[in-house]
Amino acid sequence: MFLWFVGGAFVVVWLVFRSPAVDYRLVMLGAVIPLAELPFGEPRFLHSLTAAVVALGVAMLVTPRRRLVQRRLVAVPIGMLLHLLLDGIWTDTQAFWWPFAGLAWSDAELPELARGPLDIVLEAAGAAALWWCWQRFRLSEPARRERFLRTGRLDRDVATP
Repeated sequence: MFLWFVGGAFVVVWLVFRSPAVDYRLVMLGAVIPLAELPFGEPRFLHSLTAAVVALGVAMLVTPRRRLVQRRLVAVPIGMLLHLLLDGIWTDTQAFWWPFAGLAWSDAELPELARGPLDIVLEAAGAAALWWCWQRFRLSEPARRERFLRTGRLDRDVATP
């Protein structure tokens, strides 16, 4: 499961914020960070709300009086929160609310490993979401694509409704 999180996070952030100034690369990065727990097979710290809140706190604390940098770095915890939403981990109280629901890790299987054939459908939906972004924001045009890859931002003329 990769495209589901990358494409889903991109589209959700676009639909919620409708901002060309967001660094969508960092949103997508944040959305895949919890996948680092795949080798464990069970949800750990990165699949908890605590991890996203800690990432948000770090983004704010390491950049005092640098609002532009803060605004850019906040995209990572937003992506991490979207992973939790798209993953459905919020249905596992012990994992989502760790350590507030107890210090033991959840013994449930990671949702990424437990869905079976549904993962194929979700990956296809993620690919479709990325294709929509490619078309909607005209990323097939070399100048727009280069700017997006360099800055993570979208051109205002295609990003505003």
